[in-house]
Amino acid sequence: MNAPQAAATDDLEKTDSQDAGLSPAEAARLLAQDGPNELSPPKHRTVWHILAELIREPMLQLLLAAGAIYLLLGNRGEALMLLAFVLLTVIISVSQEQRTAKVLEALRDLTSPRALVRRGGQTLRIAGREVVCGDLLLLEEGDRVAADGQLLSSHDLQTDESLLSGESAAVEKRLGGTAEQARVVGGSLVVSGQGWARVTATGPRSEIGRIGSSLAEIEIPPTPLNQQTRRLVRLFSILGLSLSVLVLLLFGLLRGDWLGGVLAGITLAMSMLPQEFLLILTVFMAMGAWRLSKQRVLARRAATIETLGAATVLCSDKTGTLTVNEMAVAELAHLGESPARWVSAEGQPVPEALLDLLEVALLASEIAPVDAMERALHGLAEVQLPAGRHHAGWNLVHEYGLSPELPAMSHVWQGEGMAGSRVAVKGAAEAVAALCGLSEAQRAQVAAETQAMAERGLRVLGVARADTPLRAAPWPAGPQDFELQFLGLLAFADPLRPEVPEAIAQCRAAGLRVIMITGDHPATARAIAAQAGLNTEQAPITGTELAQMSDAELSQRLAQASVFARIKPEQKLRIVEALKAQGEVVAMTGDGVNDAPSLKAAHIGIAMGGRGTDVAREASSLVLLDDQFSAIVGAVRLGRRIYDNLHKAMAFVLAVHVPIAGLSLLPLLFGWPLLLSPVHIAFLELLIDPVCSIVFEAEEEEADVMTRPPRDPAAPLFSGRLIAWSVAQGLLILAVVGGLYAFLLQRGLDEAALRATAFVALVSCNIALILASRSLGGRWREALLRPNRVLWQVLAATAALLAAVFWLAPLREVFRFGALSPQLLGLGLGSGLVMLLLLLSLRRWSAVHP
Repeated sequence: MNAPQAAATDDLEKTDSQDAGLSPAEAARLLAQDGPNELSPPKHRTVWHILAELIREPMLQLLLAAGAIYLLLGNRGEALMLLAFVLLTVIISVSQEQRTAKVLEALRDLTSPRALVRRGGQTLRIAGREVVCGDLLLLEEGDRVAADGQLLSSHDLQTDESLLSGESAAVEKRLGGTAEQARVVGGSLVVSGQGWARVTATGPRSEIGRIGSSLAEIEIPPTPLNQQTRRLVRLFSILGLSLSVLVLLLFGLLRGDWLGGVLAGITLAMSMLPQEFLLILTVFMAMGAWRLSKQRVLARRAATIETLGAATVLCSDKTGTLTVNEMAVAELAHLGESPARWVSAEGQPVPEALLDLLEVALLASEIAPVDAMERALHGLAEVQLPAGRHHAGWNLVHEYGLSPELPAMSHVWQGEGMAGSRVAVKGAAEAVAALCGLSEAQRAQVAAETQAMAERGLRVLGVARADTPLRAAPWPAGPQDFELQFLGLLAFADPLRPEVPEAIAQCRAAGLRVIMITGDHPATARAIAAQAGLNTEQAPITGTELAQMSDAELSQRLAQASVFARIKPEQKLRIVEALKAQGEVVAMTGDGVNDAPSLKAAHIGIAMGGRGTDVAREASSLVLLDDQFSAIVGAVRLGRRIYDNLHKAMAFVLAVHVPIAGLSLLPLLFGWPLLLSPVHIAFLELLIDPVCSIVFEAEEEEADVMTRPPRDPAAPLFSGRLIAWSVAQGLLILAVVGGLYAFLLQRGLDEAALRATAFVALVSCNIALILASRSLGGRWREALLRPNRVLWQVLAATAALLAAVFWLAPLREVFRFGALSPQLLGLGLGSGLVMLLLLLSLRRWSAVHP
C-alpha cells in the first residue's frame, strides 16, 4: 500500500473538523434548482397515462362493446348503466394505481444509494439522490461515490471505476498527482482508504450521466410467481374467449338472435376473464414492500417477498445484529512479570502501568473512527489518557490493513524529534501474539487470559508496539517484519439486544434454524450464543477447522452446528453453498465488502443499512435499516402473512369466477331465461376487484403463522390442490344458486323476480366465500371477527348499491329485477348463510394450506 502524504492526512483531519460544508437551507435551494442526483428522473404516470392503459384492458373494452350493442337495441337504460359502471371501474382503478404509486414513491428514498456528507458542521448520512453540487462527501471503503467531485484530502484512497471505464484495476486517488487522480467519479466504488471530496456535478451532468441512462433503463425480469400468474391468465383468457365464440354461434344459430348472441358471448367472456390476477400481484408486492419498510426493512427485489416465508436457515452476524453494537472498553490487562488490570465497572482511573497499552491502541485506530470498538477506544482515551499521549502533531505515514490472513491492523507514525517511526498494532489476540515472537509459555498465558475474557462474553484484542529507524518507503511487506513488543489485551463489552432471545425462540417455533457466524473468539461467540438462546452443546466451528474440512465433513457438521467463530468473509460463502446443497432456503446477513459474494449466493441476502457498505447493500435482497435481528424475524413473519393472503386472494378469484361463468352458460344450455347480462357482471366486478386486492392484502396474519414449518419453496402458488379446491368451492356456489334458480323456475315464479332472487343469492354466496376465505383453517371467529376495516367498508358499499338497485325503480328496470317479497329476499340471503357454514366446515375438513 502506498504511503499517503503527511499533508494529505492533515487535510483529512482539517476537512473533517473545520469545514462546515453547505448549510441545510443552501442544500435545499440547490436541490430545487438542479434537481435530484439521478441518472434519469422517475417517470410520473399521470391520470391520462393510467386512463390510456385502462382503455386497453379487455374487461373495459367488453363493457363498452356491450353498451354499444344496448344502444343499437334501443336499451338506453342498460347502456347508461354500463357507462356508469365503466366510470366506477375507472375511478377504482385510478385510485388503486395512485395509491400504489404513492407507496413506491415513499420507498424511493430508501432504495437510493446513500452518501455521507458534511452539512452545517455535522456529518450526515443522506439518500444519494439528495446530494447537490458543493456538498462535502466523505469517502469510505465499500461505498459508492454518490457524484463527481474534486478531491480535498485522501488517505490511501483507491477507487474502482470499471463501471465507466471497463478497467477492473483499482485507481489511486490523491492530491499532488494528475488531474484524474485528484477527482472522483460518481458511480465508482471506494476499494480502500478514506477521503473527502467536494461535489462538482450531479445527476445527468455527471460523468456517468453524460455516458447515458442505460443503467436506469435495465428491466428486471419477472419473478417466478409473476410468470406463473401470466401463464394462468393466458389459459383462462383463451378458454373464456373460445367459449364466448361458441356461445355466440349457438345463440345465433339456435335462437336466431345474433345481437343477443353477441351480448351473451360478452357476458360469458366478462365472467371468465381473470384480469384480477395481475392486479393482485402488483398491489400485494407494492404494499408488501411498504409494510416491510414500516418495520425498517427494505425489500430491494420483489422475489424476496415471495421467498421470505420459505426460509429454513438464518445465518446471522453477532456484532450489531444480535448485540447492540454499542461497544464499551470493559477491561485492560497487561500480562507478564508485572501484571496489571483495569476493570471499567470498578470506576477507577486507568493505572499508569496500562497507559502505554491505551496509547498504542489509540495509535492503531483510525483517525476518524467509524467502527464501534474504535469509537469506544477514542472515548476512553479522551477521558483517561493524558493530553501529551494523544500525539496530535504526529503524522500517519503508512498503514497495514486488516486481511483474512492477518486479522490485525497496523499504523506507522512519525512525529517531531523522532529519529525513526513508531508502529502500533491491534487485532485478534492470538494473531498479535504470533507477530510478537512470544515464547510458548507467554503465548499460553495470552491464550488463557483471552479465553477467560471471552467466556465472560467480551470481545478481546491484542496490542503491540515497535520502534523502527525507517522513515520512508520502501516499507516492509507486513507488520511481522518489525520487532514488535506485546503490550497486553483490550476487552470490549457489547451486550445482547434485549429482544433477541424472544426473537430466536420465535424462529425455533417457526421451524427457522438460526446459525451465528462471527469473526470473534470462539469463547466469546459461545457465551453470546448461550445468552441468545442458541444451542451451544456443540463447540463452535472455527475458521481454521472449516478450512481443513472436506465438503462431506462440513455437511455432516452442519446438521448440529449453531455457532461459527473466527470465520473469514470468504468462508461464509462456503457455508451458504453447503446449506443450499442440503436443500435449505438460506438467509444470510452481512455488512462488509467481502460479504457481498455470500449475500448474493444466499436465497435472501440481508445487508446492514446502518453500518453496511454500499457493496453489501447492492448484493443483498433485503436491507435492515436499523441493523436489528428482531427486524429479520418480523420480516419473515410478514413474508408468511403476505404469502398467506396472496393464497387467499388467488383462491378467491379462481373460485368466484366459476359460478359466474356457470350461471352465464347454464341458461343457454337448458333453454332457461338468461340470468346474467353485462350489467350484472359489471356489478359483481365492483365487489370482486377491491376484495381480491386491497381487502385480502389488509388481512391480519393467521394465528399459527409462526408456529408452522416453512412452506416448500418449490411448491407453486397455483398448485393442483389450490385449483381443485377453488373450483370445488365455485361449483358448490353454482350448485346452490343454480339449484335455487331451477327450483323457483319450476314453481312458476316470474322471470324478473326469479332473476332478482338468484342474483341476491349469488351476491350473498360470494360474500360468504369472502368471509370463509379469510380463515385458512376454517375457524369462524377468524372469518367473522378478525379486524379488517377495509372489508367491512367494501361490504357496506356493496349492500348499499344492492339496496339502491332494488329500491329505485329505474335501476331495478335496468337490471330487469322484479320486486322481492320478504320470503324471496330471505331465501336469497339464507343461501349465503348456508354457504358460509358449508365452506367453513369444508375448510376445517380439507385443511387447505399454503
